[in-house]
Amino acid sequence: MEKVEDYLNLNDKYLKEAEALMEKGDYVQASEKFWGAAAEIVKAVAAQRGIEIRSHGELYRFITTLREEMDDPELTKLFTAAGTLHQNFYENWLPPRMVKDCGDAVKELVVRLRRLVE
Repeated sequence: MEKVEDYLNLNDKYLKEAEALMEKGDYVQASEKFWGAAAEIVKAVAAQRGIEIRSHGELYRFITTLREEMDDPELTKLFTAAGTLHQNFYENWLPPRMVKDCGDAVKELVVRLRRLVE
């Protein structure tokens, strides 16, 4: 359970940092913090099940598993928005409005998955 708590703490930290960066207009850094928040909540759910996620591919496969288990097709859409933000960190091509929309998707993903670990 310690690992789960570590991932949840990082999730909270990254969400707060993303919000602060959005307020400053630093959309590139906010993008990466939102991605980190999404990755950490997925890792928390996996860790609770005794699964260690060590790659991007494993994150995507696990979110697909959760989508099937929960019968929630939105999970893959919400996580895809997080992946878009991760790419934006390197490319800086998303308009601010899209960073906000994708950030909102990450926050929704966190709400849905946090229920599984609390």
